[in-house]
Amino acid sequence: MDLKIAGRTALVMGGSKGLGRAIAAELAGEGVRVAIVSRDATRIEKVAKELGVTGFAWDVSQPGGGRFVVEQATSLLGVAPDILVTNTGGPKPGSFEAVGGQAWHEGFGNLWMSFVDSVQTALPAMRERRWGRILAVTSVAAKEPQPRLVVSNSLRAGLLGLVNTLSRDVAALGITVNALLPGYTATDRMAELGVSDASIGPKIPAGRLGRPEEFAALAAFLASDRACYITGQAIAVDGGLLQSI
Repeated sequence: MDLKIAGRTALVMGGSKGLGRAIAAELAGEGVRVAIVSRDATRIEKVAKELGVTGFAWDVSQPGGGRFVVEQATSLLGVAPDILVTNTGGPKPGSFEAVGGQAWHEGFGNLWMSFVDSVQTALPAMRERRWGRILAVTSVAAKEPQPRLVVSNSLRAGLLGLVNTLSRDVAALGITVNALLPGYTATDRMAELGVSDASIGPKIPAGRLGRPEEFAALAAFLASDRACYITGQAIAVDGGLLQSI
């Protein structure tokens, strides 16, 4: 299937590993000129070479981080990104009583303001071209709260409201805004947490963890011309894990 995005430009946050890396690889395979960013300068340089894309290091959770990475990607690519993929790590776990104010502020900067700042910076060029794709990588926790993830559950749910609201404002301009909700996926992070097919597979209707490339396939499709009528949606890639309708 020709997704008709060859020659487009993209910025993928968290692009040095896991889901971000898989999305960057998928887009690059479709002929998109991709810039990836993550906090780890050594790793991002290595992955950028492996994928044949542009890479740079920055912490998007810092004040103004979202704005900076879009401006830097624009400078490196020579043009503002047509496709913006926001993808950041999850906040620290804990119950409501155990989580202090600092954790809430850090989570807000990481999950919320990185999205707001980057989108506000990328939108003017998308408006001018009358074409753009904004993809927010979030989590199934946005729809079904998970145990001991009070910060993540709260902010991710709110982000879905923002995605849907923004999508209505820009739909007539040829810009789509969608959220992608990964379930348990075979990434380094899951391995570090001891999550495997054996430990969690029986709880997933598909019987196994997802693969990053399966998630990336949806991201590439939503970034394409063929998906121009899909916007304001929150789509799970979870092997049937979510029980809500």
